[in-house]
Amino acid sequence: MLFWVTLAIAASNVLAQTVKLDSATVTGTSSSGVHKFLGIPFAKPPVGDLRFRLPQPVAPYTANFNAKEFGLSCPQQAVSLPLGGGLAQEAIDYFVDTIFGAVFPESEDCLTINVVKPASATPNSKLPVVVWFFGGGFELGGTSMYDGGSIVSKSLDMNKPVIYVSMNYRVTAMGFMPGKEIRDAGVGNLGLQDQRQALRWVQKYVGAFGGDPTKVTIWGESAGAISVALQMVTNNGNNEGLFRGAFMQSGSPIPVGDIENGQDYYNSIVKDTGCTGSADTLACLRKVDFKKLKTAINNTPGIFAHQSLSLAYLPRVDGVFLKENPQKLAEKGQIARVPFVTGDCDDEGTLFKLSSLNITTDTEFKDYLRTYWIRTASEAELDGILKMYPKDIREGSPFDTGILNALTPQSKRIASFMGDVVFQGPRRHFLQYTSSKQNTWSFISKRLKKIPVLGAFHASDILNIYGGGDLSDYLVQFANTLDPNGPFVVNWPKYTTSSPRNMALLDGLFPRVIQNDDFRKDAMAYLTNVALAHPL
Repeated sequence: MLFWVTLAIAASNVLAQTVKLDSATVTGTSSSGVHKFLGIPFAKPPVGDLRFRLPQPVAPYTANFNAKEFGLSCPQQAVSLPLGGGLAQEAIDYFVDTIFGAVFPESEDCLTINVVKPASATPNSKLPVVVWFFGGGFELGGTSMYDGGSIVSKSLDMNKPVIYVSMNYRVTAMGFMPGKEIRDAGVGNLGLQDQRQALRWVQKYVGAFGGDPTKVTIWGESAGAISVALQMVTNNGNNEGLFRGAFMQSGSPIPVGDIENGQDYYNSIVKDTGCTGSADTLACLRKVDFKKLKTAINNTPGIFAHQSLSLAYLPRVDGVFLKENPQKLAEKGQIARVPFVTGDCDDEGTLFKLSSLNITTDTEFKDYLRTYWIRTASEAELDGILKMYPKDIREGSPFDTGILNALTPQSKRIASFMGDVVFQGPRRHFLQYTSSKQNTWSFISKRLKKIPVLGAFHASDILNIYGGGDLSDYLVQFANTLDPNGPFVVNWPKYTTSSPRNMALLDGLFPRVIQNDDFRKDAMAYLTNVALAHPL
């Protein structure tokens, strides 16, 4: 009798690790009450003539296949620090070891999606779905960096089960190539288009895993969070029913300009691949050997180059996915009216100052702004930034650390500027134009403040959410109810223009307090206006 019971349990377990997609049986893996289905193609491989083209949906699945391993990451940008060595290199190593992980195997054939579900979920369960967009400066990253099982396990512990989904999308020049030729061909922002295609896949197939396609929350960090915000402002704010809520960690609509602003990068790649003499340089790039193309891309600046967050490859106005500066779209109300949570780390800019430690004077800082950040600004506007972001190291980032952590006379100032122009300012601007029209909540993570040089650095909150901390409680609660408040969390008031308040996540005995969102109010408002007038 025991033999037959054991056999029945084993057979049930094997059966539960399979799902039916169209006419194909897909087999995943099982561990600790969680089933994972990894590396499922959601679009045709963007290779050959499909390189630098919009993602094409896969044909209906007909052949059975295993989904037991992550798909390869999309081609990555090379990482290098121009001033390597010393504390700067140690800080980068810390970031790579604790947040980013190892370099991932890559391939052009990379458009795959992963689904993690409770073992008990059936096609009739209708569970909420969280869809994760990874970060990495639009140049790096992949889904294998993160264990979605931790999120599903947390949801089970809370008795609020969710389905976890993550997708690979094209990054660096493969996903965000700039240039007039890209605009004319209608193939800008391919990484964002990949994400959109993955969301359409979710609508079609997540029910087979036990998810409810009407209860999707899109969620991301850094470039992933910016992507979430841009999915909200594309298509005149019509989200096509692809999601009902959003959760953003360190990312909002950013002030970016026309895709031709990056023409020099396109021209550089064309030159280095030998495509300069071609009548159709984009057609030539589709045919060029991948290794040669990859080398040419790596010859352009990456996220830790001297210009840092003034990225070579990032979303830009392409006339298709983004028809205008995303912040202008938010101001015009062209945004999906869904509830959302958004927040930043206190010291967003410290990680990215490490490639500009050779800047030590006011004149050099001003030249840096003019060369890489606000190229068309007037002298008066540049002087205004210097005034609003003074060189007094006691006012710089890591904030609230006094005279400590100043690697150079300008390093804390640069970190403060970068953190506000890319993260804090856009978050506050986003909330200004949305909080009166939809339910919004805002947070700031001030944890890990004692880390030398970095403080509460960019991406440090990932440890909180994937490590089972209270941010994961908020995420699960929000995915279930569209409100982060619930029996497992302290009261978190909505953000309003009349009462702009953050949930502050702190170290120590009192890990969560409510604080006014008014820090650096005048400086951030000034910087936001200048950046809006002179987008990257």
